Amino acid sequence: MSYVWSPAMKFSSWRKLWLALAKAEQELGIEITDAQIEEMKNNIYNIDFDAADAYEAKFRHDVMGHVHAFGDAAPTAMPIVHLGATSCYVGDNTDLIQIREALKIIKRKIVKVLATMRRFAMKNRDLATLGFTHYQPAQLTTVGKRCTLWMQDLLLDLEAVDSQIKSLPMRGVKGTTGTQASFLELFDGDHESVKKLNTRVCELMGFQKSIPVSGQTYTRKIDFAVLSILSGVAQSAYKMAGDIRLLANLKEVEEPFAKSQIGSSAMAYKRNPMRSERVCSISRYVMGLPTMAANTHANQWFERTLDDSAIRRIILPEGFLAVDVVLNLLENISDGLHVWPNVIRSHVMAELPFMATEVILMEGKYFEH
Repeated sequence: MSYVWSPAMKFSSWRKLWLALAKAEQELGIEITDAQIEEMKNNIYNIDFDAADAYEAKFRHDVMGHVHAFGDAAPTAMPIVHLGATSCYVGDNTDLIQIREALKIIKRKIVKVLATMRRFAMKNRDLATLGFTHYQPAQLTTVGKRCTLWMQDLLLDLEAVDSQIKSLPMRGVKGTTGTQASFLELFDGDHESVKKLNTRVCELMGFQKSIPVSGQTYTRKIDFAVLSILSGVAQSAYKMAGDIRLLANLKEVEEPFAKSQIGSSAMAYKRNPMRSERVCSISRYVMGLPTMAANTHANQWFERTLDDSAIRRIILPEGFLAVDVVLNLLENISDGLHVWPNVIRSHVMAELPFMATEVILMEGKYFEH
């Protein structure tokens, strides 16, 4: 996950996008040579970050800094790098590439967590335990059945992640305000060629479609939708970890506790559920991110405003990195949950006389009033 949001991934994706644009423009008749294409292709990962930083400091513009750094590496191709494009062509499309790849990682990790949880649920499917409503003893359930509640939430999250991966559009080739004006100029007003350019670039970058209309940027509602999905995963994780923390207090079920682990520097008997606590702490952060995404979208004036930039550079990578950590923790916890059947049985027996009242009430239907 850290690589997906790394400078290496980001700026190599910029170069891949410039290459895809040049290829598509060449295919549609723009004068671009095979040698220029080959030179760009050979320098996708040959990024001089120091040179790019120096150019950015000079121009006060990150995209132009990297255009010039790419031009240094591929001098023959320099005249056609970024031809007709705006900064958001590389910026926004790369964001969507990173989101897509990050969602694929989240999907794989949810599946792994579900696999470990399934093993736990099947192993404990017949172990009767007290159910709780209002955190008061209710009727019996089983330890395995309770686990399926956690699993169901994650399954819903998995469906949402999978749906988002399949439906995620590319921004595409849209121009400075979404009118494709620069590309219409490039193709002498040929609308069909511009449409084909957009379609071809999407194909080359592995997307099935682009967003139908845009301003300068793709609608930031997509960010809100993505972060809402991450929030959903965090909610599921928080619920599961919170339940485990309560069960640890009851001494019925505990997260893994290493042989040499110290629960407290002062209280040697402590068995603090610190992994579950960490899940809740990180999840709480992720659950708040959709609000920031909502405010960002609402404040996108007209075709775009740059006050979306800094916050998106924080909440998108950090949201994914946080959920990645949460899922790693959940897999570790669920793979090593320890059940104390004797404690569970003692709690059941203590409440059994009260639970019998439900059966007695149901049997009352056989008696006359």
